[in-house]
Amino acid sequence: MKLRGLVLINALVVALALAIVNYYFQNSWYHTAVTFVIALVICYVVFYYLIERFVYSKIKLIYKLIHNLKLGQELKDALGEYVTDDPINDVETEVKEWARVKKIEIDELKKQEQFRKEFLGNISHELKTPLFAVQGYIEALQDEGLEDNEMNRSFLSKASKNIDRLSLLIKDIDAISKLESGEIQINYKKFDLSALIKEVLEQMEFKANKHNIHLIFKEKYNFPTWVYADRDKIHQVLINLVSNSIKYGKAGGTTSLKIFELHDQILVEVTDDGIGIEEKHLPRVFERFFRTDKSRSRQIGGSGLGLAIVKHILEAHQQTITVRSTEGLGSTFAFTISKAK
Repeated sequence: MKLRGLVLINALVVALALAIVNYYFQNSWYHTAVTFVIALVICYVVFYYLIERFVYSKIKLIYKLIHNLKLGQELKDALGEYVTDDPINDVETEVKEWARVKKIEIDELKKQEQFRKEFLGNISHELKTPLFAVQGYIEALQDEGLEDNEMNRSFLSKASKNIDRLSLLIKDIDAISKLESGEIQINYKKFDLSALIKEVLEQMEFKANKHNIHLIFKEKYNFPTWVYADRDKIHQVLINLVSNSIKYGKAGGTTSLKIFELHDQILVEVTDDGIGIEEKHLPRVFERFFRTDKSRSRQIGGSGLGLAIVKHILEAHQQTITVRSTEGLGSTFAFTISKAK
């Protein structure tokens, strides 16, 4: 309909111009009217043919291509051929929508590219640090010989620690890669969360004592708390969170674990009274290799992937983890687990 209207307007303009010219030369209303009618019919037919043949048909092809690409061939076949009365307007709408979607995709690709660069830079740094340290100790042993047993033992001990750090890093990279690709299956089963927390605290007791940090899990949680999840994966989540709280806790401080019963979930909180996290860093704490204090993190050790692994494990369980923190006062990491029915 819009095509015919557009053609008619153009034909009227040309026919009117020809009629005015005819009247100017012949000064006859009869001939002017005849000229106007004939010119209108001829112009309408010619314009309609030209626009339909050379312009509109091309627009229809473009729209059909856009429409098919947007729907996908399989969906298009299922819906049948899509017919539109106004392909020009539809093309405009589709192109605007296509441009909007592509802009979002391009922005996302830019973010991913930046993330990839940061990740490669971080992993290169994390791998080089222990490797260069081991290389330096080995070269020192080769240069000095094996005469000073005390120095040899010291160098070998330091090299061993850096190899352990390298092994931990590779293990964590492998774990997070499998979690992201979905290679690691979640083996759901019913288990007592309270018992698991006590088991984790017993495992972490030596490390906590070494840092002079007191682990707290109050007696009111002595009753069973039944949840439905992968026990081994939740064990790793708790280990990583408690270990993280010990690393960044203060000497003489505490790390406490609490359980809260929600409607169909159990909320677990791991709270420390350590150095805390600046508010501007909170959105990034679960990123791979992200550390708020690079220099202190190198002294503390670890792969820098602990919280990223925690986030991936909980997302695989279709659960969430959050963090709230005040710099200088401490941090609380809270995550949910499904209740056992």
